[in-house]
Amino acid sequence: MYTSIIIGTGFSGICMGIQLKQKGIHNFIILEKADEIGGTWRENTYPGAECDVPSALYSFSFEPYPDWEYKWSHQPQILAYLKMCVEKYELGPHIHFQKELTSAHWQEQNSLWKIKTKDGSNFQSKTFIPAVGQLHFPSFPNFTNKENFEGENFHSARWNHKISLKGKTVGVIGNAASAIQFIPEIRKSAKRVIVFQRSANWILPKQDRLYRNWEKNLVKRFPFLLKMYRLKIWLMAGALFLLMNKGYSLLRNFFQWQSKRYISQEIKDLKLRKELIPKFPLGAKRVLFSDEYYYALNQENVDVVTNPIQEFCSKGIQTKDGNKHDLDIVIYSTGFKTQPFLMGLEVVGKKGISIKEFWKDGPINYLGMTVSNFPNLFLMYGPNTNLGHNSIILMIEAQANYIVQCLESIEKNETTSLEVKNEVMINYHDAIQVRLKKMIWLTVEKSWYISKNGNLPNNWPGRTWEYMRKTKEVDFRNFDKKIAGSKTPMHE
Repeated sequence: MYTSIIIGTGFSGICMGIQLKQKGIHNFIILEKADEIGGTWRENTYPGAECDVPSALYSFSFEPYPDWEYKWSHQPQILAYLKMCVEKYELGPHIHFQKELTSAHWQEQNSLWKIKTKDGSNFQSKTFIPAVGQLHFPSFPNFTNKENFEGENFHSARWNHKISLKGKTVGVIGNAASAIQFIPEIRKSAKRVIVFQRSANWILPKQDRLYRNWEKNLVKRFPFLLKMYRLKIWLMAGALFLLMNKGYSLLRNFFQWQSKRYISQEIKDLKLRKELIPKFPLGAKRVLFSDEYYYALNQENVDVVTNPIQEFCSKGIQTKDGNKHDLDIVIYSTGFKTQPFLMGLEVVGKKGISIKEFWKDGPINYLGMTVSNFPNLFLMYGPNTNLGHNSIILMIEAQANYIVQCLESIEKNETTSLEVKNEVMINYHDAIQVRLKKMIWLTVEKSWYISKNGNLPNNWPGRTWEYMRKTKEVDFRNFDKKIAGSKTPMHE
């Protein structure tokens, strides 16, 4: 029996494992469905894949890295960074590969989680920590007759590297975060690239560049400079939080002007310029950054189609204006299914309550980590912890710190289970949703931020420092505790 079982080896799972070891808790394992670590940075291998947060901030605070090649690092180096962390902190022996979680059942009689994996393995643990993230199930729109298309097709998050794009006509459905990274790359080899744009996105110049050798050597010699640089990026990113609110029109207008100016500088075609200007306020959807996307759209072998897709044909796509676009390959860059959380997993708590049923009207939780009726369950990167303005690594570290405190209580104080009080969870959830209703995200009708019931289940409504403050110390008065030898929980 283990103290804890962690699911996933992305940033969250690795951070959790490191924090446990640093607190002297070694009796844990990490179950990974694949044959190597990395999470989203293992899965997303499309050409040009890189982070949209500067790497000095998109890295662990306890493991600064002076050898980043670019200000905004590319997928291979981020994955290498994670592997380096696993090796340095000796997490390898704790990781069980090719163990895809299928179910987790709470055993009330002995206060344990019973875990099953796809290969038939069974595990038992005092605590259960799903660190599976929010963005890992590719979304495929239900286009009419898409099965009739005779060419190759795949999702950008499951890039098929066996298929050559050289000399081919490639259709790209979508123009958001992933698309603006790989379109500039694939247009170099493809005969033609047709971008099917449903709606434009606000894009700002990234101003990326290689770090110079003297810069790397300087921060190696004076590590505090890297910490100061990280602090600077954090403060600047925190200022962008203002754009997530409905007010601050002056600041928003400035950034919208900057984006429009960027379009005017890069795009020659006047009609295309208009089609690239979003019809929603900046901040309502994810703000994107790129130095190359508009340049790519300016090339002769790249076209942007804004008429909606009507249906697929055997040789391509027909849009609602009647035009047929012949294609050899279709690449879906259509994002991910972000709801429901813990999709595809059978998680069953007290009295046989499944989390799918418990969350049928949308996820409800406390601090994005704990859920009433599911003792000793601790989510990482759970509901209402996503950010639109800063580095998710800050939230992940805060969660790991909070969860470790809970596990220490279970280990040292003979507490067999911790369960957030239902009224605490409901009050917290309601307060968060009231704040979220004041954010600019609700001004967009169709957004992955918004659930069917009109709530915002993904995003955090405040700044990162607020979440870090709320999770710095566990207030155990918010939990029901079950003490070893007792049949009923203790209420405080």
